[in-house]
Amino acid sequence: MNEARQFGVVIVGDELLSGKRTDKHLSHVIETLHARGMCVAWSRVAADNHDRLVDELRLTQLDSLPVFCFGGIGATPDDQTRQAAARAFGTRLVRHPGAVGMIEGRFGRKACPDRVRMAELPEDCLLIPNPQSRIPGFTLFDHHFFPGFPSLAWPMLDWVLDQYYCHDMLPEVEQSVRVFDVHESALIQLMDELSANHPRAKIFSLPHMAAVNSIELGFRGQQAAVEAAFSDLLAALKTRAVEFENLDAGAPAKVLRQAVV
Repeated sequence: MNEARQFGVVIVGDELLSGKRTDKHLSHVIETLHARGMCVAWSRVAADNHDRLVDELRLTQLDSLPVFCFGGIGATPDDQTRQAAARAFGTRLVRHPGAVGMIEGRFGRKACPDRVRMAELPEDCLLIPNPQSRIPGFTLFDHHFFPGFPSLAWPMLDWVLDQYYCHDMLPEVEQSVRVFDVHESALIQLMDELSANHPRAKIFSLPHMAAVNSIELGFRGQQAAVEAAFSDLLAALKTRAVEFENLDAGAPAKVLRQAVV
């Protein structure tokens, strides 16, 4: 069984680092990928600074993961992503004829002299169609560059996933229990054993501090692997006489808290 496809995310914008705006892209990418059985491996926020963007995009190439990059591909002087991408990948900016056609088709004579600058893209890149404004994004090797506006970028993200990664879709499931009145440290040995016995299911532990302390303990991954690991988890908790409730998405909506003896 293959592991779920992972992606990196770079979000560009001084306004995010200054606090003028709040990022919306990362949560949307996580949700979108999760629905397709994929996931985010890491994310970074970068300023609209040419040299720093070049350094950032050189580093992301070392990771061997596909990368989604949001922001900074416009025509204003503070937009530096197109130029930085070309430099980071060792190529040059050229006026892409396909992008020129899309921009001129959208704006006509008003495309020149300024809007057409957005057609100056890294040489040999592939275009990402933009169904909203018709100003394209671009793909350079396994890096995909989108505008910063969510209403424009998110349909383009869907297109990239459908175009390049639909064959990597591995639907994931998640099964978990809520364990009561047990310190997380007391479960570490059990988690180590379950992880070793079920390497294809990813274990997680989420403590909750409340009037009654609890820990959500479970697995995520492909269904067969998760079901096997979860079955062993339940058996282990029963053997240890641990109090828990089943949070399995496939269980009835209302699950009674059960004391196991």
